[in-house]
Amino acid sequence: MTSLAHPTRLPRAVLFDWDNTLVDSWAIIEESVNVTLKAMGHPEWTSAEIRVRVRHSLRNAFPPLFGDRWEEARGYYYGHFAAHHIAKLRTLPGAGELLASLHSRGVYLAVVSNKTGRFLREEADALGWTGYFGGLVGAGDAHQDKPAIAPVTMALAPAELTDGEVWFVGDADIDMECAHAAGCVPVLVSSGDEGDVTRFPPAITVNSCVALCDLVRRLDGAISMINSPERALLA
Repeated sequence: MTSLAHPTRLPRAVLFDWDNTLVDSWAIIEESVNVTLKAMGHPEWTSAEIRVRVRHSLRNAFPPLFGDRWEEARGYYYGHFAAHHIAKLRTLPGAGELLASLHSRGVYLAVVSNKTGRFLREEADALGWTGYFGGLVGAGDAHQDKPAIAPVTMALAPAELTDGEVWFVGDADIDMECAHAAGCVPVLVSSGDEGDVTRFPPAITVNSCVALCDLVRRLDGAISMINSPERALLA
């Protein structure tokens, strides 16, 4: 399934969310959240509740939840997450192929995630994906986290872009909000858990990285046909 505003060319750059856009992180997120809630004397959350509530970075989400004990809660969360996140890391279908396809076509790639920056970069290294990206910006790396545009600015800085479209690919309403704020084309990888995107609607919607990879190939193929000598002769 693909819904799109008729893109006619590949973007100059693509920014990706990380968790549940390129990798499946729900298992370790659920574990770490509930370890933290239990340690702090809070009721545990169901999987459905976690998928709705986990959007913002820890430094934005924990103070309202835990008050002046939020740093204590952060210690529980990071302790469990750090010990297990690499072992539980899984890529989503088509994600590696999508990155390779865009990279081979000269599209600048970067990540803007609300996962803590050091964990993000550890996971990219573990997957062998670091070389695809000009920037891997996680929570805490910029002075504000997503949906603020500060991490977008940081992620795009190495590209030194002066023109051309930038796509922002994510799975949640917060990604679409960030894309709109930063002037990027919002691209939603929809799994049904994205939240309310009516205020900040996607321009392109796909149901998987596989579908987005197919779109990249179609756009590249259309450009190749337009620019080919055979096409020129036919015209």
